Amino acid sequence: MDKILLAHGDGGLLTHRLIEEIFVREFGSDILGEMGDAAGIECGKKIAFATDSFVVSPIFFPGGDIGKLACAGTVNDLSVYGSKPRFLSVSFILEEGTPMEDLIKVARSLGETARFAGVKIAAGDTKVVEKGKGDKIYINTAGVGEMLDNFSQAHKIKTGDAIIVSGNIGDHGAAIISRRAGIDFESVIKSDCAPLNHIIVPLWEAYEGIRLMRDPTRGGVATTLKEIAMQASKDFLIYEELLPFDPQVRSAAEVLGLDPLYLANEGKFIAVVDAAIAGEVVNFIRRFPEGENAAVIGEVLEGRGDVKVKTPLGGTKLLDMLTGEQLPRIC
Repeated sequence: MDKILLAHGDGGLLTHRLIEEIFVREFGSDILGEMGDAAGIECGKKIAFATDSFVVSPIFFPGGDIGKLACAGTVNDLSVYGSKPRFLSVSFILEEGTPMEDLIKVARSLGETARFAGVKIAAGDTKVVEKGKGDKIYINTAGVGEMLDNFSQAHKIKTGDAIIVSGNIGDHGAAIISRRAGIDFESVIKSDCAPLNHIIVPLWEAYEGIRLMRDPTRGGVATTLKEIAMQASKDFLIYEELLPFDPQVRSAAEVLGLDPLYLANEGKFIAVVDAAIAGEVVNFIRRFPEGENAAVIGEVLEGRGDVKVKTPLGGTKLLDMLTGEQLPRIC
């Protein structure tokens, strides 16, 4: 393709190609080539380093805002990689004419989220573009974490391992799209946007049998599972009846003709763990409000990177990476 499409930013197949065929190739970095949620860097002491940009529209949505999202997203990237988040940098790109009140609300929310997560904002920058050249507020973050002894490694995944999701699927994507579309449901669908290091870091420290964790943001659970399966060169078998969904999210997806497995999440994670500890891990996650609906959703099989969903009727269907644009500017 000779032009950038919205689908290049959806976290699916075109995003994957863009990263591999342009950024990884042109930057020539073996660290970047690992394509994890963060990167382990030797710098006297091994640290994790992650960066992300946030252009969500609208900037305020049920359950959060762009400030909370920016902090939580980077904290979660560092955490699922296998590090203890320590520091963030935050850069704002502001559109001329944006109400100062909006910026104050966003900054306050970001600061409160950082304090809840126990991370310090150590650096930042601000730029302003002319009216019409941006859309109110964009945020870029970078994060540094202290690497733990146990961390995400796809090659550790073994046949027979259990696949866990930490809670209801697709809440963030459904909240954003229902707000944009002006659809009213019986109750307001809220984004799951939240930092999860208070759950994830203790899991890494307590269980050696955790192979890998990922946060299923753009592209949703389906795309993230496919990425992990390909990296591990294993097949994943997912049981449809075990997938946790909020009924309102299911309804929103049906009304809009969307597959909730491809809707973004901003306060959930996927874990691949030794089957022997799967029950303990799920029970640990359920101790927290953010993880009360955690569940084992499948298992690892021998294979080559396929993700199969078994339906209640006994049939199976294949999941692939998201192709095309399901929902732009989701984060």
